[in-house]
Amino acid sequence: MNAAIFSAENLTCRRSDHLVFRGLGFEVPVGGALILLGPNGSGKSSLLRLLAGLLKSETGSLSWGGEKLSSDREAHAGRLHYLGHQDALKPVLTVRENLLFWARLHEPTVADAVVDAALAALTLTSLADLPAKLLSAGQKRRLALSRLLAAKAPLWLLDEPSVGLDVASVARLEAMIAEHRSAGGIVILSTHVELDLPGAEQLHLGSFAP
Repeated sequence: MNAAIFSAENLTCRRSDHLVFRGLGFEVPVGGALILLGPNGSGKSSLLRLLAGLLKSETGSLSWGGEKLSSDREAHAGRLHYLGHQDALKPVLTVRENLLFWARLHEPTVADAVVDAALAALTLTSLADLPAKLLSAGQKRRLALSRLLAAKAPLWLLDEPSVGLDVASVARLEAMIAEHRSAGGIVILSTHVELDLPGAEQLHLGSFAP
């Protein structure tokens, strides 16, 4: 994976007339993890959307490996996976069809075996031919998480990734993150539950409240 560093400097986020945070900055090294902390409304989800390029910052900049992201936003979109609160599944497609569709958006030539392995890693193989509309909330979340494995991307932006997961599935998520980091990947996430992320840094968004 790209041995870059993801960093932010002097970010300001405004939603409509509400100033969410200002002066926010961080730096995450290769293999690093950053946990976003703060009460509801402090801007954790807004920051993740900003980092994914879905929102614009009023001030400041984002950099990858020292290069400003404003110089090539398309390249940044191609290097990340963003997992928000919504699982973004097509209900009439099967579990496997959903994952294959998503994976080929990132890697058009992705092998079927890679998709099958991602389903197996999240214990979804037995559900592969089931329409997504029939899945439980936890199964939908596991299917969303399987995208992280079906198409490689060095930057994972995860908004409450453990929501709806049982204890065993949380352990699988922790293992996925550990493996991603050991390969040089970067993870930035928000969470209301304690996850085992050795060496992770914390960013308290309350420190950047207006």
